[in-house]
Amino acid sequence: MFSKLAKVANAAFAVALGAALLGTGAGAAQAAPAPPVLGGGSGIIIDNQFECTVTTVGYDNAGRLVGLTAGHCGDAGAQVYAESDRDAGVIGRFVYSNHDLDYAVIQFTPGSIVPVNRIGGVTITNIGAPAQFPQIVCKEGRTTGNTCGLVWGDVFDSKIETWTQMCVVEGDSGAPVVVGSTLVGMVNAYLAVACFGPEVGTNMNVIMDDINARGGVGAGFRPI
Repeated sequence: MFSKLAKVANAAFAVALGAALLGTGAGAAQAAPAPPVLGGGSGIIIDNQFECTVTTVGYDNAGRLVGLTAGHCGDAGAQVYAESDRDAGVIGRFVYSNHDLDYAVIQFTPGSIVPVNRIGGVTITNIGAPAQFPQIVCKEGRTTGNTCGLVWGDVFDSKIETWTQMCVVEGDSGAPVVVGSTLVGMVNAYLAVACFGPEVGTNMNVIMDDINARGGVGAGFRPI
């Protein structure tokens, strides 16, 4: 019934992104390439297999640079690459994946990315309570970009998830769902038909409560 939105990476695309660029000048100083820019809405590749979207990037209470995405995108230990700059190599790893709430915590390697709070049409400044009917929410996904839609709410009174009428397809898993610049949820699945069926996602307050209760990497998270 529900379609999870991780997507198998195209092999030819991955090869193209991974092609090395070799300098030929002798004796000329070569500036180190800038790290990839990453924030909520950026595309990531997990273990060279799956394409997903970052929910948000920020710091935890120990000062570690971390990010969130959907839990079905990978398990603890999975390697993360920036889709925008595959040549940058591994930028971080999954340190925890919760398949019940369908979220995962990524710890980034220091200096591996330039963290930002705006990607495309979405800016994230804070985390808030779930959106309610008939609010309008928006998301930024690596596949479908910026789309908005009506909030149906917690249809089955789960206390965990919110349904919306936003266009999402494979690869949008983990995309940030916002009201204005407040992060209220993440994209996890769609019902029945891609882009036309309702989107279903876990509420951010539920995710944050679970992260904080568990402790460790990600606890006390605050967006960039």
